[in-house]
Amino acid sequence: MRRSVVWLLLLFIVACAVTKPPPAVGAPKAKPSPPAAPAAPAAAVLPPDDPFAALGVPIEAAIVDGKLPGCVVVVGRRDEVLFRRAYGSRSIEPERAPMTEDTLFDLASLTKPVATATSIMILVERGRVALDAPASKYVPELAALPPFTVRQLLLHESGLLADTPVDDYAHGGQEAMRRIATRRMAARPGERFIYSDVGFIVLGEVVRRVTGDDLATFAAREIFAPLGMKETGFLPPPDLKKRAAPTEQREGAWMVGDVHDPRAWALGGVAGHAGLFSTADDLARFARAMLGRGELDGRRIFSRRTADLFFARQPGPCLGPSSPSARACGTGSLGGRTLGWDADSAYAKNKPHDGPWTFSEHAFGHGGFTGTGLWIDPDKDLFVLFLSNRVHPDGKGQVNPLIAEVGALAIQATEVMPGLDVVRDEHFQRLRGARVGLVTNTSARGRDGTTAIDAFEGASEVKLAALFSPEHGLSADRDSAIGDSEHDGVPVYSLYGDRFAPPPAVLDGLDALVFDLQDAGVRFYTYASTMRRAMRVAAEHKLRFVVLDRPNPLDGVDVQGPIFSGPATFVNHAAIPVRHGMTMGELARLFAAEDRTGERLEVVRMRGWRRGQYFDSTGLPWVSPSPNLRTMAEVVLYPALGLLEGTNLSVGRGTPAPFEQLGAPWIDGDALARSLAADGLGGVAFAPATFSPDSSVYRGETCHGVKVAVTDRSAFDPLRTGMAIAVALHAAYPSAWTLDKMAAILGSQATLDAVRQGKTAADITRLWDVDLAAFRAKRAPFLLYAD
Repeated sequence: MRRSVVWLLLLFIVACAVTKPPPAVGAPKAKPSPPAAPAAPAAAVLPPDDPFAALGVPIEAAIVDGKLPGCVVVVGRRDEVLFRRAYGSRSIEPERAPMTEDTLFDLASLTKPVATATSIMILVERGRVALDAPASKYVPELAALPPFTVRQLLLHESGLLADTPVDDYAHGGQEAMRRIATRRMAARPGERFIYSDVGFIVLGEVVRRVTGDDLATFAAREIFAPLGMKETGFLPPPDLKKRAAPTEQREGAWMVGDVHDPRAWALGGVAGHAGLFSTADDLARFARAMLGRGELDGRRIFSRRTADLFFARQPGPCLGPSSPSARACGTGSLGGRTLGWDADSAYAKNKPHDGPWTFSEHAFGHGGFTGTGLWIDPDKDLFVLFLSNRVHPDGKGQVNPLIAEVGALAIQATEVMPGLDVVRDEHFQRLRGARVGLVTNTSARGRDGTTAIDAFEGASEVKLAALFSPEHGLSADRDSAIGDSEHDGVPVYSLYGDRFAPPPAVLDGLDALVFDLQDAGVRFYTYASTMRRAMRVAAEHKLRFVVLDRPNPLDGVDVQGPIFSGPATFVNHAAIPVRHGMTMGELARLFAAEDRTGERLEVVRMRGWRRGQYFDSTGLPWVSPSPNLRTMAEVVLYPALGLLEGTNLSVGRGTPAPFEQLGAPWIDGDALARSLAADGLGGVAFAPATFSPDSSVYRGETCHGVKVAVTDRSAFDPLRTGMAIAVALHAAYPSAWTLDKMAAILGSQATLDAVRQGKTAADITRLWDVDLAAFRAKRAPFLLYAD
């Protein structure tokens, strides 16, 4: 009973205390207010709770239970810190002091990957250390032992003991190596995994022998200084010691900024296995550099190729009793370690393993005896850093289960949850008791693959009274007009055929229209047009209009192409650019302001989505929203090739690669590929192609043209690419190619005239600069998600 009361109190404290995360480290200053734009509807957004609030609950409970005095937690991605907070106390004895975000921590065994392994990999890249060379090549004293390699030291497979007597290290590094060489081996090299401080002490000595500098000097120069880690190093100076978290007492005095590990202390505070001190901000920079595969803010400490080697799981040790080397056993299975990092070994007790919120198979991390832990997941673009002094004051603290729980909560807080999952997570409370009409198709799914239709049909809290299908139908596989139908006893009304908006007679029996469709992020994709028409009808009938938001698959940052300036049509329904960089919820807010339809508009925001994310970085399942956008490769190319398909070209419909190729019987594919290659377009490649569509334009005919492939998404500009193709086609085939047919989709006579006049693609894209700047200012008040 007492424990339940404590938990309830903690939940109340956290809910009250946690408002919003502090600014990210190095976050830019607030931008000036944009020019005036239509006002966003006041009741349009139902913001979710702070997704990181839950992290504080187990932390505060653990502090109450005496498992640690306090901690600092940081969660971030390669390009930003998402969350940073201090909890509890820095010290309890000799007096209590609050934990602060700038506290200096004894990292203990985090020294191994951050300082030692990283230094070794830098030397491997420079050819000064070979992974499969015997360690005795660099430390000759070790020749008295069975030969083990640098790689085996990094993987804890050398066969060395886990520890040797502290006195072995009291006389300097060289004497320590001599004494290690006299100790028995715990196993044959490569025979099994034995987590060994001794092995990393040897690696620290390898750095000194090879470079002439001790590990502290080399790591400071080659790692910490380039990465801007100004408060990281061995033997912290007096000004930093003032901010250090105390650990235990040594000879009657508190260790504050003095290394806790006895062997590192005996070696003078600099060792390969322990001794490094750092702050949360500095280690966040290190983690971001690891997510950047060795690069941060334009400074690189090792190459991408070295990063791939450094972070890859290595084959596990040989289990055969007679094998002297793990590498001699063949490839074997992947083990639980990388070259200096943990992945899934028995020591990864601070990694979340169970439940739905876990790291990916490519995640790597490490812990430290003093209560530290860092996990980095390249697949999720995520790091979780936990720094504590759990050994203070009496060495009895325990944090590994807590670090694992915090990691799982951080993953949950940062995973993208579309609006559908948010509503499900809330048990449909905001729609409880409502008779709902749902505008959707099979592309609208939760993280677990459940469709919006199934979610609403299975929800006892609401009544699914009607379904409305957009272009391509409920199954998202139709390419023609669609009639009304029925789905599991629920009437389905088509919004692409005889009508383009919900019929008034049906709306009379509803309480709310719910909209959930996966958009393609392009102006001429019709789902936003369907939403706008449905919003107008809902407003006329005084119905709630609830948008379950989803990611813009092409990110929410890039805004490209001409602003539509012609009369509104079903395809081109708004004065927005081809690539608008907005989600459906954000577009709904913009439309509501322009059409005055926002009185009962509600947008159920996603959780975890960032504007810079493409769909394939969200972890959500991509289900084609229409027959010819089956893959992200096709979606990324859609703004470029979709511009052209109103003309007498095949854009690959009716082939296995729609929107990845274009052609016509009258095109010379080799000549077109050469012309486009000479244009200097970034991030895209062209190759001659011949294909025969089995439907759509030129059905059954042989078409010649080009295959288009995006080679670098960050450098690829789909609108410039589309214009380059148009310029090349008009120059080569002014009579054969029906340029004027682009007008309906392009929506810009000035752009069409520029193509006709032979202007370059670069010149054409500059025509849009002023209008795009104005649009960015116009859309700013309606954006819901941070950069």
